[in-house]
Amino acid sequence: MPRSSPSRGGRGRRRAWALAACVSVGLAGTGLVGSAGAGTLTYAALGDSYTSGPFIPVQQQPYGCLRSDHNYPSLVAADLGAQLTDVSCAGATTDHMTQSQGVTPGPANPPQFSALNATTQIVTIGIGGNDIHFSSIANNCYSATPTGHPCQDKYGATATSGDIIDQWIQAAAPKVAQALQGIHTQAPSARLYVVGYPAIFPEQPLVSGAPEGCWPSLPVAPEDVPYLRAKEKALNAMLASQVAASAATYPNTFFVDTYTPSIGHDACQPPVVRWVEPAVPASPAAPVHPNLFGMEAMAGIVKTAITG
Repeated sequence: MPRSSPSRGGRGRRRAWALAACVSVGLAGTGLVGSAGAGTLTYAALGDSYTSGPFIPVQQQPYGCLRSDHNYPSLVAADLGAQLTDVSCAGATTDHMTQSQGVTPGPANPPQFSALNATTQIVTIGIGGNDIHFSSIANNCYSATPTGHPCQDKYGATATSGDIIDQWIQAAAPKVAQALQGIHTQAPSARLYVVGYPAIFPEQPLVSGAPEGCWPSLPVAPEDVPYLRAKEKALNAMLASQVAASAATYPNTFFVDTYTPSIGHDACQPPVVRWVEPAVPASPAAPVHPNLFGMEAMAGIVKTAITG
């Protein structure tokens, strides 16, 4: 098989990186699962593409939400024998808890709170990444060369202004709080599990003394990797903080940490190890999103949280 030229490979990675951004805003096409077999538990799954499972077989109608029948909600429901209503959708923000979400192809995904009612017993939600503009970050932090720090140049603090991504995370916090309150209002008897985001980047250089990250597999300049890693941790910390605040009033609210267990399974690891795919996936999954291994692992983590 002829090898691709460097320029062709670079264009391919650029297209794949752009696809990751498109998935985060729900513009690419596939997905959806609706229910699992009847059981003793009624389970509603809410969230964005890290919940829905873009391109992981088998994608379900309507396709615009990129929802797999092997995403972690489906796997958890199967293990628990629960009746699942999965309304997770690629590109979802906290606004889409109470507003319909236009997707291509349609029809629109209904407000995700439509899955909730007084009989709902379990709710999982994975949300927040699109509230902090993941698609814009992916586009602006793409680097065609392993030099410099274009991401920090775009978003980092300056002498006259604070860090932009930090500001977005802070602005998302009350929206997450409102979403958690809304879930408890709509499903007052439910136990609520807020699922965090798994590790995208390795915790340190893959080889001692080597540059950070794995450019060009993940086309982020090595100097920007610690910056973006810290922002993902900050996003998860914000989610955990909002869960703790909600739990003070609603003790049946829990944060599910998927970041810590996923360390060592980031997108820079070999295909049989990683839970998140790099810019050019080696298995059916969206770029920079969980693969089937990741969904299976997250399902185990979520199930353990539910069953205690």
